[in-house]
Amino acid sequence: MCRELRVPRSSYYRWKEATDTPTIIRHRELTDQVETVFKSSDGIFGHRMVHAKLNTAGVDISVGTVASIMAENGWAARRMRAFKRTTIPSDPEKVFKDLIGRDFTAATPGTRLVGDI
Repeated sequence: MCRELRVPRSSYYRWKEATDTPTIIRHRELTDQVETVFKSSDGIFGHRMVHAKLNTAGVDISVGTVASIMAENGWAARRMRAFKRTTIPSDPEKVFKDLIGRDFTAATPGTRLVGDI
């Protein structure tokens, strides 16, 4: 198979017998902690907030490491829209009486003047 793929046999056996690097081992250990913080926020926290929460908990980790772990696992923060109130009820004292009974037709021009200010 090495001959067909034009790969030296020594490279194949080096790859086959290779062990995990310390970086990979550390990423695996930290993945559970990052996942716990991310899922506790219902997926709202991004990598910076996860990093801040882990640092306050005493875990020594960098922002880039958190970002790469989240990217590897496909965890991305959900953007929350700000609540915008569009309808504000008025005071009952400020409600004006309907003097024309919602009948806006006029017999002659200029007899029923209505405005919305």
